[in-house]
Amino acid sequence: MTVIKQDDLIQSVADALQFISYYHPVDFIQAMHEAYLREESPAARDSIAQILINSRMCATGHRPICQDTGIVTVFVRVGMDVRWDGATMSLDDMINEGVRRAYNLPENVLRASILADPAGARKNTKDNTPAVIHYSIVPGNTVEVDVAAKGGGSENKSKMAMLNPSDSIVDWVLKTVPTMGAGWCPPGMLGIGIGGTAEKAAVMAKEVLMESIDIHELKARGPQNRIEEIRLELFDKVNQLGIGAQGLGGLTTVLDVKIMDYPTHAASLPVCMIPNCAATRHAHFVLDGSGPADLEAPSLDAYPEIVWEAGPSARRVNLDTLTPEDVQSWKPGETILLNGKMLTGRDAAHKRMVEMLNKGEELPVDLKGRFIYYVGPVDPVGDEVVGPAGPTTATRMDKFTRQILEQTGLLGMIGKSERGPTAIEAIKDNKAVYLMAVGGAAYLVAQAIKKSKVLAFAELGMEAIYEFEVKDMPVTVAVDSNGESVHITGPAIWQHKIAESLAVEVK
Repeated sequence: MTVIKQDDLIQSVADALQFISYYHPVDFIQAMHEAYLREESPAARDSIAQILINSRMCATGHRPICQDTGIVTVFVRVGMDVRWDGATMSLDDMINEGVRRAYNLPENVLRASILADPAGARKNTKDNTPAVIHYSIVPGNTVEVDVAAKGGGSENKSKMAMLNPSDSIVDWVLKTVPTMGAGWCPPGMLGIGIGGTAEKAAVMAKEVLMESIDIHELKARGPQNRIEEIRLELFDKVNQLGIGAQGLGGLTTVLDVKIMDYPTHAASLPVCMIPNCAATRHAHFVLDGSGPADLEAPSLDAYPEIVWEAGPSARRVNLDTLTPEDVQSWKPGETILLNGKMLTGRDAAHKRMVEMLNKGEELPVDLKGRFIYYVGPVDPVGDEVVGPAGPTTATRMDKFTRQILEQTGLLGMIGKSERGPTAIEAIKDNKAVYLMAVGGAAYLVAQAIKKSKVLAFAELGMEAIYEFEVKDMPVTVAVDSNGESVHITGPAIWQHKIAESLAVEVK
């Protein structure tokens, strides 16, 4: 019988969440570096470089990899020969106390993103609790814990289907991945659960993402069962889609495809697919009664030495003097270095502004001729101006775009991933522009922010409207004033290039 202290579990959960906020798993760093070395698309290679540089910066600075520090998911396997010492809490409460301590740690405050009453008031719980917890009671005398922090952008791209038993799982995945867009911040991993029931498939898809990246080892030894055959087939065929890093087109869309299966009903074939993003964050620890878990930090030697440079063709602009005529000369895929003052605003701020416009009320901030950055930054610590401040998924603002552009005179938007057809049409009609910052490089982006202040809706916390003053903040022209989107043209070009290359190999 192993005796495990309540405080040991609480502290271990807290330590693990802090650990994964700034350390990528080493297998992920290595796989991303391999993708960087292979990549032939300049835009995709540039995005991967920023992600790798950001990863190293976070490891040395102990600050979050991404401003979206995630919803906490925990898998707990409790040995049947375990007894708890000093337990005044339920196991759920112990884990949530660990989450609370981690997210409120003064030295590295993590963004609280969890909202209670999701269909109603959507009120922030302020400490990122509660976690989503899954339990197994297993033989043994230890407690094994997998902890992950899952960003909303990738979680929102989860897909579920109840296929017919005769349907092709591979065909469903290949049809579905392009519909996910780039909001999940590829390259990352796909977790796939097959079988059981609908909810079992979803849990398996999430759990299998806790495994290490090993697709190249699997390729080297060859598949030994049907699941491994599907993994290899999907890995190759998903990458042949040409979606690429950040959806800009390129050779690497996924770093691995992980699959877990379970027996199912003869009439059913449940399948769930959940992507992990470029801010893949998970850790594993075991409690054996000897004290809190001790997580070993990766060596800095594991991080590649990469220097990011904008290049001679990058266009440096001043947001404070920019005119509508200026942005009409910007070309899709062009690198822009932003300087001057920009506004921020995401879901809650946009909803509030549209409500005010519909009532005929004056907005608290004049948007005419301005740029708005879709971001919810992490609180600053020490002498920081702002904490990690990477972009959020832009498509969530699509439904507000036309009204905001036409009624306020907003000139441009900055966010993550693609825009949908309605937003692209609104951008084209209003001769506006949409710029893309790299998702998964939040700490790197924050270095460009030199001043920050809240201008409106302070009660919304990280969703308030800030004014940032930036210096050489790198972005890509994703939708130009004529409505051309690199997220449409880029993947199409690279899918064609990959198909031509494969055809040559076959000959």
